[in-house]
Amino acid sequence: MKKIVFIFLLLLLTSQLAHSQYGRNGYLGRQRSAIPRGPEPEPKKPEPKTAEEMVAEEMPKLSEALELNDFEQAVVSSILTKYLKQRIELQILELPADKMRESLEKISINQNKELEEGLPKEKYEAFVDLQENGYNSKKNKKKKKKKKKT
Repeated sequence: MKKIVFIFLLLLLTSQLAHSQYGRNGYLGRQRSAIPRGPEPEPKKPEPKTAEEMVAEEMPKLSEALELNDFEQAVVSSILTKYLKQRIELQILELPADKMRESLEKISINQNKELEEGLPKEKYEAFVDLQENGYNSKKNKKKKKKKKKT
């Protein structure tokens, strides 16, 4: 009788162990929760950068390309920030194309006047060249060509 009870308990324990190890469906895998999951939160869109942040990113490139001192950097950054804010406000207003073009032209004219007044003539001209050619063309660097061995 003791052997039968012992064997019965042994079978019961092994079946419980197998059930807990392999789950209801008889295979290993990701266990699913009985609690339903709600909708996942939507990923947050990155906040648009402010005018100050955009100008702060560009200032190291500008100051290196134009060789600006601290005072000139402050003047250029304040002027660029001021007019960049105005451009952002125009985009928010969503004006018709003609009015938008006219407003942007007025803003760029006013910005160029203030920059011309705030910077020395050579540095202002260099700034205009940078604007026309893009900020990537810093100083013209000559590339050395490798000579072919014969």
